[in-house]
Amino acid sequence: MSANSLQWDDSCDVLVVGSGAGAMTAALRAHDLGSKVLVVEKSDRYGGTSAISGGGIWIPCNHRIEALGGRDSAEEAIAYIRAVTHGEIDDGRIEAYVEKGHQVVRYLEDRSRVRFEAQPRYADYYPEVPGGKPGFRSMDPLPFDARQLGEEFARMREPSPGTLMMGRMAMTMKEAQVLLCRGPGWVGLTMKILWRYWRDLPGRLRSKRDRFLTLGNALVAALRCSLLDRQVPVWLGCRLERLIEEEGRVVGAEVIRAGKRVLIRARRGVVLGAGGFERNQAMRSQYHAQPSRSDWSATPPYNTGDAIRAGQELGAATALMDHSWWAPTTHVEGEEKQRALFVERTLPGCMMVNSAGQRFVNEAAPYTDIVYAMYDNNREGATSVPCWLIFDAEFRRKYPCGALLPGYAMPDGRLPKHLLRYFHKADSLQELAAKIGVDAAGLQRTVDRFNPMAEAGKDLDFHKGDSLFDRYYGDPTVTPNPCLAPLVKAPFYAVKIDAGDIGTKGGLLTDVHARVLREDRTPIAGLYAIGNSAASMMGRTYPGAGSTIGPAMVFGFQAAEHIHSTAPVGANSFAKQAEGLSS
Repeated sequence: MSANSLQWDDSCDVLVVGSGAGAMTAALRAHDLGSKVLVVEKSDRYGGTSAISGGGIWIPCNHRIEALGGRDSAEEAIAYIRAVTHGEIDDGRIEAYVEKGHQVVRYLEDRSRVRFEAQPRYADYYPEVPGGKPGFRSMDPLPFDARQLGEEFARMREPSPGTLMMGRMAMTMKEAQVLLCRGPGWVGLTMKILWRYWRDLPGRLRSKRDRFLTLGNALVAALRCSLLDRQVPVWLGCRLERLIEEEGRVVGAEVIRAGKRVLIRARRGVVLGAGGFERNQAMRSQYHAQPSRSDWSATPPYNTGDAIRAGQELGAATALMDHSWWAPTTHVEGEEKQRALFVERTLPGCMMVNSAGQRFVNEAAPYTDIVYAMYDNNREGATSVPCWLIFDAEFRRKYPCGALLPGYAMPDGRLPKHLLRYFHKADSLQELAAKIGVDAAGLQRTVDRFNPMAEAGKDLDFHKGDSLFDRYYGDPTVTPNPCLAPLVKAPFYAVKIDAGDIGTKGGLLTDVHARVLREDRTPIAGLYAIGNSAASMMGRTYPGAGSTIGPAMVFGFQAAEHIHSTAPVGANSFAKQAEGLSS
């Protein structure tokens, strides 16, 4: 049936599929350029994976750097990305990202409610690589008052429990770093956060949810509020079924809304920003190294690759389908998704071991590298998928670990029953090894070798704590290496670690304008993909904090601009209404 003969149920100029930070940035810019925009979201909450994330964006040459005493250049940034991606991305997307990224941030700060601050001490993930920086490029969203959203706040995806103090109180990234590492002033900061939460009496009467929004919730709230200012609709509970093409051009989509088929005409283009396929077990089994399980992911259960498969049905090319934004995760009974261990393994007094009881990785390495190492070292007799995080009583007393608050705040005797099943505990390493199925002699040898190195502050095997990045989440009170301490005090603990992720990295192949490409590298007219629906421009690696959301937002912006630049003359149906917002 011809698209022209279809009975369309609704229409817009630009249809955006997904409601994460990249999708909403695309919608914002498309509206401001004069398009009538509709956003459709599969789940009953908007915000996607962005809402549960740290919310940071990695933006070289951003406008905050100089005022903070730093320096950056496009040449350094490009050289750095090329080095850490090993030259695998040579299609112009790296240059386009570096050139456009800081412009997008300035635009959002000038034209929307989004605000960022650069983090001068949060190093690139590989700061020793030429072009790497000791800080400044990662930008965090400023806190946002949820009351500005009104009733729309209730429809935003909640943050992950692991990003909240005591599972309910919001923290900024800087506050979290002080608390987790027991930095100077951490006791006073704890009191400040408690007061900030409990003084919001109207909020407490409504629910336990904190209305002081930080991290990904702050970013998503600011973007959603900006769309509300523009009266851009967001349809929840609306799943993409297929794309509709006519004469080689995507002209709309079929979605399922409230159980009914709805055909949406998109006069200018469709932007796919619906996340990856990490929650689709069939696709993981098809593309990923094994074992690989969808329930190991730290993302919401709605990222099942719908947008990617819709593009593939039209002949779109894909890339990096065997890769993810890997992260070690742990299972917490009763939670919808696993918790990623971003910080715990960096702290002194712990190690990661395989079934032979051997260390196999620098525990403080970037989280993507941890899971690559798990797969690279996984073999019969020395299984590292899964592996184990081992720590002693002193670590348990001082630091959090996954679902566990530090022992000084929540000792074992006060833990709820489901958290007692979260870990294993024993009075000796031998007894602990027997409980978790790890070779006892191998574990003892590993600890015997590790402890003298930890005392000396030099990890001769895996160099934990050597990198400036490693030390960001180390304990500043521990010397000479804030990431190293011996495991000596019983009881000893073990937490199971899975090869998890915070999203898949493979997706539809795109160009510098975010256009989806066919196998012959020609664009599919009218179709764009961003975020984890597109193959990452960062290749197999992870240059710095915010390297997922940053490109999603920048290429969402790029997609909107390209749609506008190719629209027929006189087709700006919203141009007059948007004139005051566009630039």
